[in-house]
Amino acid sequence: MRTEGPEPVCMGAAFDEADAAQHLEREAADSLDAALALANSLHTPGQRERYRGLLERAIEQADGALAAAEQERAALQGHELAAGRERILATRTGAHSTLARAHAARADDALHGAGQLSLSAQRAPTREACDDGWRRAEAIVTGAEASARAAAISATELEGGSPRSRVARAARASADKAEVAARAARRIIEERNHAYTFHTDNGFSFGEGWYVAAAAVLAGEAIQIEPGNAGTPQAEAFLRDAGVSERLQAYRSRPRAVKQTTEIVARAFKADPSSAQRRLRAAFLGDEPIPESVTGWVNRRLVEAPAGRSSRKKVLLWIREGSHHPHRNTTLAELLELTDLVQRTELVPVLTGDAFRGGQVPEGAVDMTLFWKDPTFRQLDMRRAQLQFFETLRRAHGLVGQLGVTTAGMDGPALMGLPTMYLTDASNVRMRAWVGAVPGYQEVVREGGYLERVRRVLSEWAAAS
Repeated sequence: MRTEGPEPVCMGAAFDEADAAQHLEREAADSLDAALALANSLHTPGQRERYRGLLERAIEQADGALAAAEQERAALQGHELAAGRERILATRTGAHSTLARAHAARADDALHGAGQLSLSAQRAPTREACDDGWRRAEAIVTGAEASARAAAISATELEGGSPRSRVARAARASADKAEVAARAARRIIEERNHAYTFHTDNGFSFGEGWYVAAAAVLAGEAIQIEPGNAGTPQAEAFLRDAGVSERLQAYRSRPRAVKQTTEIVARAFKADPSSAQRRLRAAFLGDEPIPESVTGWVNRRLVEAPAGRSSRKKVLLWIREGSHHPHRNTTLAELLELTDLVQRTELVPVLTGDAFRGGQVPEGAVDMTLFWKDPTFRQLDMRRAQLQFFETLRRAHGLVGQLGVTTAGMDGPALMGLPTMYLTDASNVRMRAWVGAVPGYQEVVREGGYLERVRRVLSEWAAAS
C-alpha cells in the first residue's frame, strides 16, 4: 500500500528550492543588466571596479540558481509534476543564458586588464617588479580562459534542449566572443619579450645605449635594435664590435623597460668592479689604437684653447638642454658656479653636452659642446668614436672627472672608469644603483652645503696623481 505521509514534506522542500532558484535567477539577470549598463562609462574612475563586482555577483547568483534548481529536481524525483519540470527548465535556461553573457563580459574585461597590466610590467623599473607584473597578468589571462570554458558549457547546455532557439544562438555567440577574448589575452602572455630595446631615434636618450649594451656584455641580456632609423646601422655596428651579436634578436613588441638595465649593470659591478670595468672597456673601446681622426680632432680643439690650458688637469662640465623633463636642464647660474669651483681647484673646465646658452663661454673654460655633431663622430663607428673622444681627453690631456646634472651622456664615460658626480634635486631611483658599485660614481643631491661637497671632490681629483 502506498504511503502518503512524507510527500507533503518533500513537495514543500521542492517548492522552497523552486522559489530560491527563481529568485536567484532573476537577481542574476538584474546584476548582469546593471553591469552592462556601465559598459560605456568604464573609463570613469571607479566604474570598472563596480562593473567587475556586478559581473562576479551575476555569475555567483546564476550558479546559485542552477544549484537550487538541481536541488528542486532532486526533491521532485519520482513525482510527475509537469509544472515543476517547466519551472526548473525555465530557471536553468535563464541562468545559463546569464552565465554565457556574464562570462563573455568577464573574459573581455580580463583581456583589457591583462593588456593594461602587461604595459605596466613592461615599464617596471626592476626585473622583479616586471616579473611580478607578468605573473599577475597571466593569472588574469587564466581567469579569462576559465570564463571562456564556462560560457561554452552554458551554451552547450542550452543547445542540448533547443539548438536553434534564440537563447541558444545568443549563448553560443557569447561563448564565441569569450573564446576570442581569451585567445587574445593568451597571446599577450605569449608575446612577452625579454629583450631590451636599443633605441635609435632622436626621441630617446642616446646615452641609454651605453647601459643597454653593458647589460648584454656583463649579464648576457638579449637586445633588439629599433629598426628603420638613421641610427640603426651605427647601433648594429657598435654591438657587433662589442662582441654581443649573439645577444641580438629580431625586433618585436612588448620588450622589457630599458630602465631595468642600470640595476643589472650595478649587480655586475658589485660582484667584481675591476672585472666589470675591464670587460666593458674591452668591449666598448676595443684593443685597436684610437684613430687619428679622433685624437687629431681633440688635439686641434685644445691647441686652439688659450695657452696653458691644454697641459693642465681638466674636468668635463655637462650641459643639459632638452624638452624631456626640462626642469632637469642645466641652469646658467649653477653652471657658472660650477665653472668657478673647478677653476678655484686649479682644474680646467671643459664644457660638453648641449649648446651653451649663456652667450660667451666663461673665461678659462674650453668649449667642446655639441662635439658629437662633427662629422668625425657621425660615421658608422659613431658610438665607439664618441667614447674614444673621452678616452683621448683622459689619456692625453689630463681629464680627471666629469660633473653635471643627471644626463645619460655621462654614463658611457662613467662605465669606462671616469670619476663622475651627477647633480640632482632628489635621489635618482634608477641611477643611485651605481653609487657604491661603479667605481668613482657619485650622486650629489642639491641640498644644504652641496657645493662644498662638490668642491671637496674636485680638490681630491686635482690632487690625484
